[in-house]
Amino acid sequence: MITQSDAYGLIEGAAETLPELVARAGEVRDGGRGHTITFSAKVFVPLTTLCRDYCRYCTFRRDPGEPGAHTMTPEEVVALAQAGARLGAKEALFSLGDRPEARFATHREFLRARGHRTTLAYLREVCAITLAESALLPHVNPGVMGERDLAALREVSVSMGLMLETVSERLLAPGGAHDDAPDKVPARRLRTLELAGKLAIPFTTGILIGIGETPRERVDALLAIRDLHERYGHVQEVIIQNFRAKPRIPMRDAPEPTRDDLVRTLAVARLLLGAEMNLQAPPNLSPGGYAPLLAAGLNDWGGVSPLTLDHINPERPWPGLVALRTATEAAGFTFRERLAVYPEYATRAEFVDETLRTRVTALVDDDGLVKECHEHWRRW
Repeated sequence: MITQSDAYGLIEGAAETLPELVARAGEVRDGGRGHTITFSAKVFVPLTTLCRDYCRYCTFRRDPGEPGAHTMTPEEVVALAQAGARLGAKEALFSLGDRPEARFATHREFLRARGHRTTLAYLREVCAITLAESALLPHVNPGVMGERDLAALREVSVSMGLMLETVSERLLAPGGAHDDAPDKVPARRLRTLELAGKLAIPFTTGILIGIGETPRERVDALLAIRDLHERYGHVQEVIIQNFRAKPRIPMRDAPEPTRDDLVRTLAVARLLLGAEMNLQAPPNLSPGGYAPLLAAGLNDWGGVSPLTLDHINPERPWPGLVALRTATEAAGFTFRERLAVYPEYATRAEFVDETLRTRVTALVDDDGLVKECHEHWRRW
């Protein structure tokens, strides 16, 4: 793994040309992860689109009364999970806004009517129902969490996630991407990542590029993730996600990262995080096709759904599995399905709650990957 100063030179383009950097990153990935590229078959469950944060790049959140403002009932979640399972999905990705009960009285009333004070408690109930009434395994992405909520959700989900996005406090200033987003204070998000490590929770995180951060701040965010993983060994995946402009957001006129910018950041991330880290860039957001991302050190495509939109980027449809497999194999890689919990964590008892171990074990082979069955691929 490279140092901070090395990474600064690489991400600013001063140390190596992009082809040289990409080649080096690809070699590092090959040495650690081999030539297998993974994905997770999922349904995207937007449990609530309400959120107390107003990030200037977000099209997911809504206020009560706005078109698209909705909190799903358990019945809606179960119907979606069961429909996804019929198509071969195995992951239920729960995404939701941060603490909407802190801002909206109508949401507090919704929770009270169901016996809860917080959205995270409601999320726990819905995950338990999903496990009881469907074949899907929950992965939860609910924002900043404290130790008690992390421990409670660990019992009903196989993995969790929180995008660090950035460590730049500049973006909290007036006019910045996070100027009205109290849950995007970097220290609060890093604290959640640290608590997850203490609780041995397989955790997904990553950075969001193109929201006003500098190249060096990208490096600093990746180093913060690396430091926590070196202490706790729980970061199962790091995502390099590129900002995409949308008509209804305040940042609709902000420039999107170019393909070369995304590729350079991905390659630097591989060198910073090392050969063993699982590194992902969402395939539906790629501005230049799949091959450049594969060359730059990626080893996972993330969750792909046969049924639901990417509710964070609804204008960008998921690729079909056949197309994604074809492109991956054309670049010389093997295409394999994983669960929401990555193989190296799925097979370690300390990282999977005892109530979930039997279900996880039944789905994976000796390498921790999903037992091969391609029937559903033809329908995607």
